[in-house]
Amino acid sequence: MNRMKMRMKKITGGFFCALIWLMTAVMPVRGEELQLYATAAVLMDADSGRVLYGKNQDAVMAMASTTKIMTCILVLENAAPEDKLTVSAYAASMPKVKLYIQKGEQYAVGDLLYSLMLESHNDSAAALAEYIGKQYLPQELREKDTAEYTVEESRQAMAAFASLMNQKAAQLGCENTWFITPNGLDATETLVQKDGSALQREHCTTARELAGIMAYCIRQSPAQEEFLRITRTGNYSFSANGRSFSCTNHNAFLSMMDGALTGKTGFTNKAGYCYVGALERDGRTFVVALLACGWPNNKTYKWSDTRALMQYGLDNYFYRSFDQEGTAFDESVLKPLPVQNGQTDILGDQAYMAVRVESGEGMREGVLMRADETVQVQYTLETDRLTAPVAENTPVGSVEYILGDTVYRRDKIVTAGDLGAVDTEWCLMQILERFLL
Repeated sequence: MNRMKMRMKKITGGFFCALIWLMTAVMPVRGEELQLYATAAVLMDADSGRVLYGKNQDAVMAMASTTKIMTCILVLENAAPEDKLTVSAYAASMPKVKLYIQKGEQYAVGDLLYSLMLESHNDSAAALAEYIGKQYLPQELREKDTAEYTVEESRQAMAAFASLMNQKAAQLGCENTWFITPNGLDATETLVQKDGSALQREHCTTARELAGIMAYCIRQSPAQEEFLRITRTGNYSFSANGRSFSCTNHNAFLSMMDGALTGKTGFTNKAGYCYVGALERDGRTFVVALLACGWPNNKTYKWSDTRALMQYGLDNYFYRSFDQEGTAFDESVLKPLPVQNGQTDILGDQAYMAVRVESGEGMREGVLMRADETVQVQYTLETDRLTAPVAENTPVGSVEYILGDTVYRRDKIVTAGDLGAVDTEWCLMQILERFLL
Protein backbone atom coordinates (compact mmCIF):
# COMPACT_ATOMS: atom_id res chain seq x y z
CA MET A 1 0.00 0.00 0.00
CA ASN A 2 2.80 2.38 0.94
CA ARG A 3 4.60 1.58 -2.34
CA MET A 4 1.41 2.36 -4.27
CA LYS A 5 1.09 5.72 -2.49
CA MET A 6 4.73 6.56 -3.25
CA ARG A 7 4.22 5.73 -6.93
CA MET A 8 1.10 7.91 -7.08
CA LYS A 9 2.98 10.79 -5.44
CA LYS A 10 5.79 10.49 -8.01
CA ILE A 11 3.33 10.33 -10.91
CA THR A 12 1.34 13.29 -9.57
CA GLY A 13 4.51 15.28 -8.90
CA GLY A 14 5.81 14.53 -12.38
CA PHE A 15 2.51 15.57 -13.91
CA PHE A 16 2.53 18.94 -12.15
CA CYS A 17 6.20 19.52 -13.02
CA ALA A 18 5.38 18.86 -16.67
CA LEU A 19 2.35 21.16 -16.44
CA ILE A 20 4.40 23.98 -14.91
CA TRP A 21 7.09 23.54 -17.58
CA LEU A 22 4.46 23.66 -20.34
CA MET A 23 2.83 26.80 -18.89
CA THR A 24 6.22 28.47 -18.58
CA ALA A 25 7.03 27.59 -22.19
CA VAL A 26 3.88 29.18 -23.60
CA MET A 27 3.60 32.17 -21.25
CA PRO A 28 4.77 35.52 -22.68
CA VAL A 29 8.38 36.31 -21.90
CA ARG A 30 8.81 39.51 -19.93
CA GLY A 31 11.23 41.98 -21.47
CA GLU A 32 13.53 42.09 -18.45
CA GLU A 33 13.98 38.30 -18.66
CA LEU A 34 15.27 38.20 -22.24
CA GLN A 35 18.84 36.97 -22.45
CA LEU A 36 20.60 38.80 -25.29
CA TYR A 37 24.17 38.81 -26.54
CA ALA A 38 24.06 42.40 -27.81
CA THR A 39 25.46 45.16 -25.62
CA ALA A 40 22.62 47.41 -26.79
CA ALA A 41 19.31 46.32 -28.29
CA VAL A 42 15.87 47.67 -29.16
CA LEU A 43 12.57 46.20 -30.31
CA MET A 44 10.44 48.99 -31.79
CA ASP A 45 6.93 49.36 -33.15
CA ALA A 46 7.74 50.79 -36.58
CA ASP A 47 4.42 52.60 -36.88
CA SER A 48 4.42 54.46 -33.57
CA GLY A 49 8.15 54.53 -32.80
CA ARG A 50 7.39 53.03 -29.40
CA VAL A 51 10.22 51.03 -27.84
CA LEU A 52 8.70 47.69 -26.80
CA TYR A 53 11.92 46.34 -25.35
CA GLY A 54 15.20 48.05 -24.66
CA LYS A 55 18.63 47.11 -23.37
CA ASN A 56 21.07 50.02 -23.07
CA GLN A 57 18.95 51.55 -25.83
CA ASP A 58 20.40 55.05 -25.40
CA ALA A 59 24.06 54.07 -25.11
CA VAL A 60 26.12 55.87 -27.77
CA MET A 61 28.06 53.30 -29.80
CA ALA A 62 29.65 52.62 -33.18
CA MET A 63 27.25 51.28 -35.82
CA ALA A 64 29.44 49.88 -38.65
CA SER A 65 27.67 49.22 -41.98
CA THR A 66 24.16 49.65 -40.58
CA THR A 67 25.10 53.23 -41.53
CA LYS A 68 24.30 52.29 -45.10
CA ILE A 69 20.54 52.35 -44.55
CA MET A 70 20.81 56.13 -44.16
CA THR A 71 23.13 56.35 -47.18
CA CYS A 72 20.69 54.33 -49.27
CA ILE A 73 17.56 56.26 -48.34
CA LEU A 74 19.21 59.65 -48.92
CA VAL A 75 20.47 58.61 -52.34
CA LEU A 76 17.00 57.30 -53.26
CA GLU A 77 15.45 60.60 -52.13
CA ASN A 78 17.96 62.76 -54.01
CA ALA A 79 18.75 60.89 -57.22
CA ALA A 80 17.15 58.70 -59.89
CA PRO A 81 18.30 55.07 -60.28
CA GLU A 82 19.19 55.70 -63.93
CA ASP A 83 21.50 58.64 -63.10
CA LYS A 84 25.12 58.05 -64.07
CA LEU A 85 27.99 58.85 -61.73
CA THR A 86 31.73 58.97 -62.30
CA VAL A 87 34.16 57.30 -59.91
CA SER A 88 36.92 59.31 -58.23
CA ALA A 89 40.30 57.96 -57.21
CA TYR A 90 39.33 58.47 -53.57
CA ALA A 91 36.14 56.42 -53.84
CA ALA A 92 38.04 53.65 -55.61
CA SER A 93 40.60 53.57 -52.77
CA MET A 94 38.09 52.53 -50.07
CA PRO A 95 39.05 49.39 -48.11
CA LYS A 96 37.32 46.02 -48.34
CA VAL A 97 34.59 44.96 -48.62
CA LYS A 98 34.44 46.57 -52.09
CA LEU A 99 33.16 46.24 -55.65
CA TYR A 100 36.57 47.30 -57.02
CA ILE A 101 35.26 50.19 -59.08
CA GLN A 102 38.00 52.20 -60.78
CA LYS A 103 38.77 55.87 -61.28
CA GLY A 104 36.95 57.34 -64.29
CA GLU A 105 34.42 54.52 -64.63
CA GLN A 106 30.73 55.38 -64.87
CA TYR A 107 27.93 53.49 -63.14
CA ALA A 108 24.17 53.77 -62.79
CA VAL A 109 23.15 54.93 -59.33
CA GLY A 110 20.64 52.08 -59.08
CA ASP A 111 23.28 49.42 -59.74
CA LEU A 112 25.55 50.76 -57.02
CA LEU A 113 22.65 50.84 -54.56
CA TYR A 114 22.35 47.06 -54.91
CA SER A 115 26.11 46.78 -54.42
CA LEU A 116 25.76 48.98 -51.32
CA MET A 117 22.91 47.12 -49.64
CA LEU A 118 23.41 43.49 -50.72
CA GLU A 119 27.19 43.20 -50.54
CA SER A 120 27.87 46.23 -48.31
CA HIS A 121 30.59 47.54 -50.65
CA ASN A 122 32.47 50.48 -49.15
CA ASP A 123 33.66 51.93 -52.47
CA SER A 124 30.10 52.03 -53.83
CA ALA A 125 29.03 53.92 -50.71
CA ALA A 126 31.76 56.50 -51.25
CA ALA A 127 30.94 56.95 -54.96
CA LEU A 128 27.23 57.44 -54.21
CA ALA A 129 27.99 59.89 -51.40
CA GLU A 130 30.30 61.92 -53.65
CA TYR A 131 27.66 62.04 -56.37
CA ILE A 132 25.04 63.52 -54.04
CA GLY A 133 27.44 65.62 -51.98
CA LYS A 134 29.01 67.17 -55.08
CA GLN A 135 25.73 68.97 -55.76
CA TYR A 136 26.30 71.06 -52.60
CA LEU A 137 29.85 72.18 -53.42
CA PRO A 138 30.85 75.51 -55.02
CA GLN A 139 29.96 75.78 -58.71
CA GLU A 140 33.56 75.23 -59.82
CA LEU A 141 33.64 71.81 -58.13
CA ARG A 142 30.12 70.92 -59.26
CA GLU A 143 31.19 71.39 -62.87
CA LYS A 144 34.51 69.58 -62.46
CA ASP A 145 34.76 65.94 -63.62
CA THR A 146 34.68 63.75 -60.50
CA ALA A 147 37.43 61.58 -62.00
CA GLU A 148 39.71 64.62 -61.72
CA TYR A 149 38.94 65.33 -58.08
CA THR A 150 41.82 65.54 -55.66
CA VAL A 151 41.55 63.59 -52.43
CA GLU A 152 40.66 66.81 -50.62
CA GLU A 153 37.90 67.65 -53.10
CA SER A 154 36.45 64.15 -52.76
CA ARG A 155 36.47 64.52 -49.00
CA GLN A 156 34.61 67.81 -49.34
CA ALA A 157 31.89 66.10 -51.36
CA MET A 158 31.63 63.29 -48.84
CA ALA A 159 31.52 65.80 -45.98
CA ALA A 160 28.63 67.53 -47.72
CA PHE A 161 26.82 64.19 -47.91
CA ALA A 162 27.55 63.50 -44.24
CA SER A 163 25.97 66.88 -43.46
CA LEU A 164 22.80 65.71 -45.26
CA MET A 165 22.88 62.50 -43.21
CA ASN A 166 23.10 64.48 -39.98
CA GLN A 167 20.34 66.86 -41.06
CA LYS A 168 18.05 63.91 -41.75
CA ALA A 169 18.97 62.30 -38.42
CA ALA A 170 18.11 65.55 -36.62
CA GLN A 171 14.76 65.73 -38.45
CA LEU A 172 14.01 62.21 -37.19
CA GLY A 173 14.74 63.23 -33.61
CA CYS A 174 18.10 61.48 -33.37
CA GLU A 175 19.98 63.51 -30.76
CA ASN A 176 22.86 61.08 -30.22
CA THR A 177 23.58 60.00 -33.80
CA TRP A 178 26.47 61.43 -35.76
CA PHE A 179 27.52 60.42 -39.28
CA ILE A 180 31.01 61.00 -40.65
CA THR A 181 31.32 58.30 -43.32
CA PRO A 182 28.69 56.95 -45.75
CA ASN A 183 29.87 53.36 -45.31
CA GLY A 184 30.14 53.04 -41.53
CA LEU A 185 33.91 52.77 -41.28
CA ASP A 186 34.99 53.93 -37.83
CA ALA A 187 35.89 57.61 -37.88
CA THR A 188 36.49 60.60 -35.61
CA GLU A 189 36.40 64.28 -36.50
CA THR A 190 37.03 67.56 -34.72
CA LEU A 191 34.40 70.29 -35.06
CA VAL A 192 35.11 73.95 -34.32
CA GLN A 193 32.30 75.54 -32.31
CA LYS A 194 31.02 79.12 -32.64
CA ASP A 195 32.98 80.12 -29.55
CA GLY A 196 36.17 78.75 -31.08
CA SER A 197 36.33 75.63 -28.91
CA ALA A 198 36.94 72.20 -30.42
CA LEU A 199 34.49 69.31 -30.15
CA GLN A 200 35.52 65.78 -31.04
CA ARG A 201 32.77 63.61 -32.54
CA GLU A 202 32.77 59.94 -33.42
CA HIS A 203 30.72 58.10 -36.02
CA CYS A 204 28.00 56.75 -33.72
CA THR A 205 24.35 56.11 -32.92
CA THR A 206 22.16 54.40 -30.31
CA ALA A 207 20.04 51.28 -30.68
CA ARG A 208 16.88 53.36 -30.23
CA GLU A 209 17.86 55.89 -32.90
CA LEU A 210 19.11 53.28 -35.36
CA ALA A 211 15.74 51.50 -35.08
CA GLY A 212 14.03 54.85 -35.65
CA ILE A 213 16.01 55.45 -38.84
CA MET A 214 15.00 52.03 -40.16
CA ALA A 215 11.36 52.74 -39.24
CA TYR A 216 11.59 55.93 -41.31
CA CYS A 217 13.07 54.05 -44.27
CA ILE A 218 10.23 51.51 -44.40
CA ARG A 219 7.28 53.58 -43.19
CA GLN A 220 7.70 57.31 -43.84
CA SER A 221 10.22 57.96 -46.61
CA PRO A 222 8.82 58.79 -50.06
CA ALA A 223 11.33 56.21 -51.32
CA GLN A 224 10.20 53.43 -48.96
CA GLU A 225 9.00 51.08 -51.72
CA GLU A 226 12.27 51.31 -53.64
CA PHE A 227 14.24 50.87 -50.40
CA LEU A 228 12.34 47.66 -49.63
CA ARG A 229 12.63 46.38 -53.20
CA ILE A 230 16.41 46.75 -53.15
CA THR A 231 16.99 45.34 -49.67
CA ARG A 232 14.68 42.34 -50.25
CA THR A 233 16.38 41.27 -53.48
CA GLY A 234 18.25 37.98 -53.14
CA ASN A 235 20.64 38.35 -56.07
CA TYR A 236 21.36 41.16 -58.51
CA SER A 237 23.61 41.21 -61.59
CA PHE A 238 24.63 44.09 -63.84
CA SER A 239 27.26 45.04 -66.42
CA ALA A 240 29.23 48.27 -66.75
CA ASN A 241 32.52 49.41 -68.23
CA GLY A 242 33.01 46.07 -69.98
CA ARG A 243 32.73 44.13 -66.74
CA SER A 244 30.00 42.00 -65.17
CA PHE A 245 29.07 42.07 -61.50
CA SER A 246 26.94 39.85 -59.29
CA CYS A 247 25.65 40.81 -55.83
CA THR A 248 24.24 38.42 -53.22
CA ASN A 249 22.14 39.54 -50.28
CA HIS A 250 23.87 38.67 -46.99
CA ASN A 251 20.84 39.40 -44.81
CA ALA A 252 20.16 35.82 -43.65
CA PHE A 253 17.23 36.99 -41.54
CA LEU A 254 15.09 37.30 -44.69
CA SER A 255 14.70 33.50 -44.71
CA MET A 256 14.58 32.95 -40.94
CA MET A 257 11.09 34.12 -40.01
CA ASP A 258 7.77 34.52 -41.80
CA GLY A 259 7.24 38.19 -42.54
CA ALA A 260 10.92 39.16 -42.52
CA LEU A 261 10.93 42.46 -44.35
CA THR A 262 14.39 43.99 -44.63
CA GLY A 263 17.66 44.47 -42.78
CA LYS A 264 21.32 45.44 -42.85
CA THR A 265 24.32 43.84 -41.19
CA GLY A 266 27.53 45.54 -40.11
CA PHE A 267 30.91 44.84 -38.58
CA THR A 268 34.06 46.73 -37.64
CA ASN A 269 36.65 45.90 -35.00
CA LYS A 270 35.29 48.73 -32.85
CA ALA A 271 31.56 48.18 -33.42
CA GLY A 272 31.50 44.40 -33.36
CA TYR A 273 28.63 42.68 -35.15
CA CYS A 274 25.63 44.96 -35.64
CA TYR A 275 22.24 44.50 -37.22
CA VAL A 276 19.04 46.39 -37.92
CA GLY A 277 16.05 44.61 -39.45
CA ALA A 278 12.27 44.64 -39.75
CA LEU A 279 9.46 42.10 -39.72
CA GLU A 280 5.81 42.55 -40.72
CA ARG A 281 3.09 40.11 -39.69
CA ASP A 282 -0.65 40.35 -38.95
CA GLY A 283 -0.71 44.11 -39.40
CA ARG A 284 2.20 44.64 -37.00
CA THR A 285 5.64 45.87 -38.03
CA PHE A 286 8.59 45.41 -35.69
CA VAL A 287 12.13 46.80 -36.00
CA VAL A 288 15.11 45.31 -34.16
CA ALA A 289 18.42 47.15 -33.74
CA LEU A 290 21.49 45.46 -32.24
CA LEU A 291 24.87 47.06 -31.46
CA ALA A 292 28.02 45.24 -30.33
CA CYS A 293 26.40 41.83 -30.70
CA GLY A 294 29.58 39.83 -30.30
CA TRP A 295 32.91 39.75 -32.10
CA PRO A 296 34.56 36.95 -34.12
CA ASN A 297 33.77 34.09 -33.73
CA ASN A 298 30.26 35.14 -32.68
CA LYS A 299 28.84 35.92 -36.09
CA THR A 300 25.52 34.15 -35.42
CA TYR A 301 24.70 35.99 -32.19
CA LYS A 302 22.88 38.74 -34.09
CA TRP A 303 20.50 36.23 -35.65
CA SER A 304 19.74 34.63 -32.28
CA ASP A 305 19.02 38.03 -30.70
CA THR A 306 16.92 39.18 -33.64
CA ARG A 307 14.74 36.08 -33.54
CA ALA A 308 14.31 36.33 -29.76
CA LEU A 309 13.25 39.98 -29.92
CA MET A 310 10.94 39.53 -32.90
CA GLN A 311 9.26 36.53 -31.25
CA TYR A 312 8.84 38.48 -28.03
CA GLY A 313 7.05 41.19 -30.00
CA LEU A 314 4.84 38.71 -31.85
CA ASP A 315 3.88 36.90 -28.63
CA ASN A 316 3.20 39.93 -26.47
CA TYR A 317 2.19 43.00 -28.48
CA PHE A 318 -1.06 43.47 -30.36
CA TYR A 319 -2.68 46.45 -32.05
CA ARG A 320 -5.23 48.38 -30.01
CA SER A 321 -7.25 51.18 -31.59
CA PHE A 322 -7.80 54.37 -29.63
CA ASP A 323 -11.39 54.34 -30.92
CA GLN A 324 -12.29 50.93 -29.55
CA GLU A 325 -14.73 50.44 -26.68
CA GLY A 326 -13.10 50.89 -23.32
CA THR A 327 -10.41 53.19 -24.72
CA ALA A 328 -12.23 55.83 -26.80
CA PHE A 329 -12.90 59.16 -25.13
CA ASP A 330 -16.47 59.57 -23.85
CA GLU A 331 -17.65 62.86 -25.35
CA SER A 332 -20.69 62.89 -23.06
CA VAL A 333 -18.48 64.31 -20.31
CA LEU A 334 -18.08 67.49 -22.34
CA LYS A 335 -20.70 70.02 -21.28
CA PRO A 336 -21.68 73.19 -23.20
CA LEU A 337 -19.59 76.22 -22.22
CA PRO A 338 -21.28 79.41 -21.07
CA VAL A 339 -20.81 82.30 -23.50
CA GLN A 340 -20.62 85.83 -22.17
CA ASN A 341 -22.63 88.37 -24.19
CA GLY A 342 -23.92 85.63 -26.48
CA GLN A 343 -27.20 85.81 -28.40
CA THR A 344 -30.13 83.76 -27.04
CA ASP A 345 -33.73 83.07 -28.02
CA ILE A 346 -34.98 84.66 -24.85
CA LEU A 347 -33.58 88.02 -23.82
CA GLY A 348 -31.58 87.84 -20.66
CA ASP A 349 -30.95 84.09 -20.83
CA GLN A 350 -27.45 82.66 -20.44
CA ALA A 351 -25.95 81.64 -23.79
CA TYR A 352 -24.14 78.30 -24.14
CA MET A 353 -21.97 76.73 -26.84
CA ALA A 354 -21.71 72.99 -27.34
CA VAL A 355 -18.24 71.52 -27.93
CA ARG A 356 -17.09 68.39 -29.71
CA VAL A 357 -13.92 66.40 -30.39
CA GLU A 358 -12.17 66.82 -33.73
CA SER A 359 -9.54 64.30 -34.72
CA GLY A 360 -6.27 65.94 -35.65
CA GLU A 361 -4.92 65.38 -39.16
CA GLY A 362 -2.43 62.55 -39.35
CA MET A 363 -3.15 61.43 -35.80
CA ARG A 364 -2.26 57.87 -34.87
CA GLU A 365 -5.26 55.52 -34.81
CA GLY A 366 -3.75 53.04 -32.36
CA VAL A 367 -0.58 51.46 -30.99
CA LEU A 368 0.91 48.06 -30.20
CA MET A 369 0.31 47.14 -26.56
CA ARG A 370 0.61 44.24 -24.13
CA ALA A 371 -2.58 42.80 -22.67
CA ASP A 372 -1.71 44.19 -19.21
CA GLU A 373 -1.21 47.76 -20.45
CA THR A 374 -3.81 50.51 -20.29
CA VAL A 375 -4.19 53.72 -22.25
CA GLN A 376 -4.83 56.79 -20.14
CA VAL A 377 -7.26 59.24 -21.75
CA GLN A 378 -7.07 62.78 -20.41
CA TYR A 379 -8.91 65.87 -21.57
CA THR A 380 -8.10 69.50 -20.87
CA LEU A 381 -10.24 72.61 -21.38
CA GLU A 382 -8.32 75.83 -21.82
CA THR A 383 -11.24 77.93 -20.59
CA ASP A 384 -14.45 77.52 -18.59
CA ARG A 385 -16.34 80.20 -20.54
CA LEU A 386 -16.29 81.95 -23.90
CA THR A 387 -17.00 85.49 -25.06
CA ALA A 388 -19.17 86.15 -28.11
CA PRO A 389 -18.81 86.25 -31.02
CA VAL A 390 -17.75 82.60 -31.25
CA ALA A 391 -16.78 80.94 -34.54
CA GLU A 392 -17.34 77.27 -35.27
CA ASN A 393 -14.31 75.00 -34.78
CA THR A 394 -12.63 77.39 -32.34
CA PRO A 395 -10.14 75.28 -30.29
CA VAL A 396 -10.98 75.20 -26.60
CA GLY A 397 -9.04 72.16 -25.38
CA SER A 398 -7.55 68.79 -26.19
CA VAL A 399 -7.89 65.05 -25.59
CA GLU A 400 -4.68 63.06 -25.09
CA TYR A 401 -4.13 59.30 -25.32
CA ILE A 402 -1.18 58.42 -23.09
CA LEU A 403 0.73 55.16 -22.75
CA GLY A 404 3.46 55.16 -20.16
CA ASP A 405 4.78 58.71 -20.24
CA THR A 406 4.27 59.28 -23.98
CA VAL A 407 1.35 60.97 -25.71
CA TYR A 408 0.53 58.88 -28.80
CA ARG A 409 -2.49 60.84 -29.98
CA ARG A 410 -3.82 64.34 -29.37
CA ASP A 411 -7.28 65.43 -30.61
CA LYS A 412 -8.75 68.92 -30.43
CA ILE A 413 -11.85 69.97 -28.54
CA VAL A 414 -13.59 72.65 -30.63
CA THR A 415 -16.80 74.64 -30.64
CA ALA A 416 -19.69 72.94 -32.42
CA GLY A 417 -21.20 76.05 -34.05
CA ASP A 418 -21.28 79.83 -34.47
CA LEU A 419 -22.74 82.28 -31.97
CA GLY A 420 -23.07 86.02 -32.49
CA ALA A 421 -22.65 88.72 -29.88
CA VAL A 422 -25.38 90.84 -28.35
CA ASP A 423 -24.89 94.22 -30.06
CA THR A 424 -27.03 97.21 -31.10
CA GLU A 425 -28.02 95.73 -34.45
CA TRP A 426 -29.11 92.43 -32.86
CA CYS A 427 -31.09 94.26 -30.17
CA LEU A 428 -32.94 96.35 -32.78
CA MET A 429 -33.82 93.21 -34.73
CA GLN A 430 -35.17 91.60 -31.58
CA ILE A 431 -37.37 94.66 -30.91
CA LEU A 432 -38.71 94.64 -34.47
CA GLU A 433 -39.46 90.90 -34.43
CA ARG A 434 -41.01 90.78 -30.98
CA PHE A 435 -42.98 94.04 -30.77
CA LEU A 436 -43.58 95.46 -34.25
CA LEU A 437 -43.85 92.41 -36.48
